[in-house]
Amino acid sequence: MFCMSEADAVPGPVCGPAGPTAVARRGRTPSADVERELLAAAEAVLVREGPGGLTVRAVATEAGIAPMGVYNRLGGKDGLVDALLIRGFDRLRAACDATRGPDPAARFFDAGRRYREFALENPHFYAIMFEDAIPHEFDNPEVGEHATAAFEALVRIVENSAAAGLIAAPDPTEVAQQIWSTLHGAVALELKGLTQTEDPAATYRALLGTLVRGLAPR
Repeated sequence: MFCMSEADAVPGPVCGPAGPTAVARRGRTPSADVERELLAAAEAVLVREGPGGLTVRAVATEAGIAPMGVYNRLGGKDGLVDALLIRGFDRLRAACDATRGPDPAARFFDAGRRYREFALENPHFYAIMFEDAIPHEFDNPEVGEHATAAFEALVRIVENSAAAGLIAAPDPTEVAQQIWSTLHGAVALELKGLTQTEDPAATYRALLGTLVRGLAPR
């Protein structure tokens, strides 16, 4: 049990059998800064320890505050996971939105390449976003909004590709779902080390080409 002498942003003494022991490492910190530090600590723990190591105590230790601060600021582990999911979906959306250039085919391939890069560079984020690595109910409306925004970035790529005549997409959302299902399957196999070809990157590029040919206007 933790005895906090100030707001949870400032861990006070920890109650132990021999009396309070100071654990604070800083003075009072603004609430928004505390939440940012907690999220940075949660990401650091996730990246270093993987989903299994993401606990309230590990994050509190990383941030240098009492565990009760995690509950007061983010609602405990569920709040930490929600915050990390939002961060992950925002980064995935930004990766898709970063696709630029005049050539629609190049933009399509670049978006697909960025999806794979995001997954390979952020395997633990990808695992909690899409692999249920931390059993979690997706019942936070804010998380849903950010997840939808990431998917809508793919829908825009489909719409632009269709407008340029690269693919046919009478229902851009349906086509985007088909593309996402395909790309997710490919990167999930690669992340699990189940790709059977010698050059997974080349196989993935070939897969993107197969998608374009399969979706080409008849």
